[in-house]
Order: sequence, then structure tokens, then C-alpha cells
Amino acid sequence: MMSRERGFIIFYEERNFQGRSYECMSDCSDMSSYLSRCHSCRVESGCFMVYDRPNYMGNQYFMRRGEYADYMSMMGMRDCIRSCRMIPMHRGQFRMKIYEKENFGGQSHELNEDCDNIMERYRMSDCMSCNVMDGHWLMYEQPHFRGKMMYLRPGEYRNFRDMGMSGSRFMSMRRITDM
Repeated sequence: MMSRERGFIIFYEERNFQGRSYECMSDCSDMSSYLSRCHSCRVESGCFMVYDRPNYMGNQYFMRRGEYADYMSMMGMRDCIRSCRMIPMHRGQFRMKIYEKENFGGQSHELNEDCDNIMERYRMSDCMSCNVMDGHWLMYEQPHFRGKMMYLRPGEYRNFRDMGMSGSRFMSMRRITDM
């Protein structure tokens, strides 16, 4: 049995945890070598981002501990999970600087807590680049943590469009904490 102190997720080919399964405790860039498709999963511990394309591309979905018997209908996914990334738990301060324009241009603000609407809080109409200094964050294309999401770990993000996001603007952001 694998140690479950870190993240631990089990993917199943069929809905309701049926068919072949694949156990994962880390990042997996392409699950097609383990499963021909994936229609349900169970997160035993930790948090994961799952993607509907290989190499952490395409639509992203955040999954915390729990059972997802038919996640495709729950989350409105059109395709199966093709890759996943384990999110390490961050135990410290959270800091991110958001910018109105690409390449750290335009108005900027530093965040250390969740922001449910950058338009209301900062009078920013767009967030098109950012620098994550501390912690792991989820960015959402709509206010109040709705719409497509993107996972960001510490680093510089000069242009969200270059990351394969069709909608390159984000209107709310949330810290990933050990809830």
C-alpha cells in the first residue's frame, strides 16, 4: 500500500469507480499509458489539478479529498482526464502581484488573501499577468470564483495566453489552503 501522507488519487476508466484503475501520488503528464479513458476518481488525500489534455494543458479542474463518481457531468467536462498535477500544501504566507496587462504592464496590486472581484476591489478590468511570490493560487475567469480556472504555483506569468488559456483574463483569485 502506498503512503498517503502526500496527495493520493485513484482514477477509474468507468463512472462509479468501475473498470481499470490507476493510483497516483504525484504529477502525471499523460495518463493514456495507464488508462484508455478516465470517467471517475477518488481523492484519498491532498489536492490535485486535473486537465482534459496531456501535459497539463486544456481545461483545468481543482479536486480536493472526496469521491467524484461521474465528474464529467458534475463539472461540465467534455473530455476525460488526461493529466494531473499534485498541489503541495503551502504552510506560510501567500503573496501574489497581479497586473492589468501582459508582461507586468499597467496597474498592479499585491494580494495576500482571496479576491472575489478585482473590478470591485481594485478598479481593474483585467488581470493578464502576475508574479506569484508565495503559495499556490487558483485564478478564475469570472468574479466570485466562477468559470474556467487556472492553477498557479510560485513563478512569473507574463502572458496567460501563452499558457494555452483561450480566455487570457482573470477576474478573481483564491489561495489554495489546507481546508
